[in-house]
Amino acid sequence: MLAIQDFSIVQRALTLCGLAPALLIGAGVHSQEVPHNLVPPSYRVTMSLPPAPRPLPVAPAPAMLQSSIATLARNFGGVVGVSVRSLDAGWQVDANGARRMPQQSVSKLWVAMTVLDARDRGQLTLDDPVTLTRENLTVFHQPIAALVVKDGVYRTTVRELLLRAMQQSDNTANDRLLHLVGGPEAVRAFIRDKGLGDIRFGPGERLLQAGTAGLEWRPEYSVGRAFYQARAALSPTVRRAAFNAYVADPPDGAAPAAIALALARLKAGEVLSPSSSRWLMTVMEASRTGKFRLRGAVPPGWSFGHKTGTGQNLGGRTAGYNDVGILTAPDGKAYSIAVMIGDTPRTIKERQELMQAVVAAVVANHQL
Repeated sequence: MLAIQDFSIVQRALTLCGLAPALLIGAGVHSQEVPHNLVPPSYRVTMSLPPAPRPLPVAPAPAMLQSSIATLARNFGGVVGVSVRSLDAGWQVDANGARRMPQQSVSKLWVAMTVLDARDRGQLTLDDPVTLTRENLTVFHQPIAALVVKDGVYRTTVRELLLRAMQQSDNTANDRLLHLVGGPEAVRAFIRDKGLGDIRFGPGERLLQAGTAGLEWRPEYSVGRAFYQARAALSPTVRRAAFNAYVADPPDGAAPAAIALALARLKAGEVLSPSSSRWLMTVMEASRTGKFRLRGAVPPGWSFGHKTGTGQNLGGRTAGYNDVGILTAPDGKAYSIAVMIGDTPRTIKERQELMQAVVAAVVANHQL
């Protein structure tokens, strides 16, 4: 029999809350997931963000779940924010839910929503043609780059770019969509006009990543390992200053509580048309990223649509390690979940365990 000291921090927290059996659901394997080095810059966004409308709950949040979430966040170590919202009862449980955390590729959600909103308004269709050239390439994770470089041009559609951005977290696909709908200001206007609350949107992948690294963007950084080489050539002082400036005030920062509410409103059809809402949630359910994050504890019979985000590493610290999504039980009841780790030296396995423990706590309380 295992002694309590043989358990991880997360398992001990759940055991004390009476939720240890739930942690075992789908959480047996923890491989070392290599983060895609996606990152933001020292660019600052000044944008008035009124609080999102938050409807009154029809039932109080479960006390045991509140205790579990608080314990998990408190015992993790590092900057972490957690928010869980019941889409049916309307309650929301937060731990550091109002603190802005780096979104990283979670921000691709808002680009996708802005594109689909343009579709709802008749400004584009999913089958509209889009052309990519070498000038559109970005940095870090961009699988579509191989298709662009092959012939110098790649012809695709809005639909394919959305699928690549949301399911593979392709930076080039995302930035091409971003500029297709009018750039960062268009996304910020969407966030503001839809009343999504304390959610910032940065300047796009190239400027965001370069600024976080302490670099000024150059087009040649999009080819091969030029960005990595330029970053490695910087003095440690410059890199550390840029990294610290980013995590202290991320230009793509967002409150987990705002994201959880925005996802709930997406599910309710309050942000996009019913057809666009269904399309996006179906796409999110087929995401190929982060299978050992929140998804790692989703039990059989439950569905989960999500978007991950991972920041750059420096000296064992990671600036942003996130997963946000909508978890739906077999009975149809759903929860929006946002787990955002802002700055931590914790191992990837420990980060994944925290995320899985949050899902396990939600599932356990749902089944009570």
